[in-house]
Amino acid sequence: MRFDQEVSKVLYNIEKMLIAKNEKYGNSALEPLGVFSQLSAKDGLLVRIDDKLKRIKNGSLDKDDEDVVNDLIGYLVLLKIHATSIDEPNQVLTNAAKNWREVKEKQELIKQMQQELREEMY
Repeated sequence: MRFDQEVSKVLYNIEKMLIAKNEKYGNSALEPLGVFSQLSAKDGLLVRIDDKLKRIKNGSLDKDDEDVVNDLIGYLVLLKIHATSIDEPNQVLTNAAKNWREVKEKQELIKQMQQELREEMY
């Protein structure tokens, strides 16, 4: 088989795997639900990539339990998709809302501390 045919075959299989997983799990890699983890899509992908690299380092390439290389390539493709199609307005709004909540929480904490100091002084 020629090199270009081999590349096409591998990429075709990765494409099919990504589409099947997206249909099965929804777009959870690029649009995380955020119930238990507050990681961004990018950070979540980076964690998954780290996990796959750790498995390769620990010898998973010698085991038949899962195709770690295909998963790693898939996560790298998702990272590339994320990098080239960031929904900037929504991300800006999400970050702004998060920052606003943090500011309000800190303001409340400062008010509480001020009140405690006043009470101690008088």
